[in-house]
Amino acid sequence: MNICAVIIAGGIGTRFWPLSRKQRPKQFLPIISDKTMIEETIQRILPMLSYSNIYTIANQKQSLTLRELLPKMPSNNFLVEPKGKNTAPCLLLATAHLYLKDPESVIAVLPADHLIQDASYFLKKLKAAAHAADKSHSLITFGIPPTHPSTGYGYIQFSKKNPLSFSGEDFFRVQEFKEKPDQNTARSFLKTGAYFWNSGMFLWKAKVFSENLRKYAPEMFSHWKKILGALKSNDQNGLNAIFDEIPSISIDYALMEKTKNVLMGKGDFGWSDVGSWSSLLEIWEKDPNHNALRGECITIDTKNCLVHNPDKLTALIGLKDLVIVNTDDALLICKTDMDQKVKQVVNTLQKKGGKKYL
Repeated sequence: MNICAVIIAGGIGTRFWPLSRKQRPKQFLPIISDKTMIEETIQRILPMLSYSNIYTIANQKQSLTLRELLPKMPSNNFLVEPKGKNTAPCLLLATAHLYLKDPESVIAVLPADHLIQDASYFLKKLKAAAHAADKSHSLITFGIPPTHPSTGYGYIQFSKKNPLSFSGEDFFRVQEFKEKPDQNTARSFLKTGAYFWNSGMFLWKAKVFSENLRKYAPEMFSHWKKILGALKSNDQNGLNAIFDEIPSISIDYALMEKTKNVLMGKGDFGWSDVGSWSSLLEIWEKDPNHNALRGECITIDTKNCLVHNPDKLTALIGLKDLVIVNTDDALLICKTDMDQKVKQVVNTLQKKGGKKYL
């Protein structure tokens, strides 16, 4: 079995502003450790895959940064998308590259900026999922057992009956992908025990991906055929034209929600999408008052605060439940339960011409 990994590395990371910027998005930041998140992601899978079987996909500028961060990867493994148009176009392009090399290859699609706390258990699950993709001719995903009724994640509804077993791991038939719910709906999901969070990680055999596009997503299959043709003839202008016309849509909308051929493995390996500043309160080391601090800090009567101010002394007095992030040219202060609105700050800067802060 030929297993390859495609790391989606093209996001712009607006939720980690002001540290994350257009030229240095979240995946290029040392948020979890002293390594960047993309380096952490690659390091995690190296016990299973060699550099020659690991690919990234991002835009031209981001790919140049990736080459600097990952000098051991072959130069041809840095796949370049003509323009960023969500996950479906980039995964059609990446899968097409590998399909032309080996239609039987199994492809693991992994985001560049997620945290996996139990790396060895993750690899065990990933190997089993690769076998499932190879033997079942299904599309495979990981569902994350929910710890609370989150409204920030999509959900996967699955059947607990008659799971299929591969390499000692159970895989359940997916019944439906659900959009991000409201609070009451999320609570009802958790009560049933048949809904897991959508991790955004997928595995598929290249030719099975093509077959599912043809059967369940004919519009995307049309673009797929054009991409294959452009790659075969090394027609960059043709590829650019395809990306001009292909819809900007996620792989969930484009294919996963439409196909009837998805299996889900249990992603109980300590996953976090590290989707906001406040999520780091559960990841960074904390003081006795549950403050997560980067930089020299003095805290008095202060609880549940996150501070990123590595170059200056920060003194906090009588504060609670705040995110404080300081950079050379911008300062963010917000309540921990409102940090999802950081994206609105970025949108406002875009509208008001504040490009120097982006």
